[in-house]
Amino acid sequence: MTTTTTHLHPDARDRLYAECARAISEAGAERESLFLARLALLLFEQVGDEARCRAALADALHALPVPSLSAS
Repeated sequence: MTTTTTHLHPDARDRLYAECARAISEAGAERESLFLARLALLLFEQVGDEARCRAALADALHALPVPSLSAS
């Protein structure tokens, strides 16, 4: 099986990061986890490859930073 890896242009990645952060804020603290899990599931459906999705989960968890004191 051949997998194709695509990468976003850095500008698109920055725009999507900002839009994602806005959506997380809009979901609110009480629904943040549910929003992120739903978003991940929808994106997993787009990827369509369980192994790649599991690798992405592991990559996202690896070296996850501790929030700074100003992030409250």
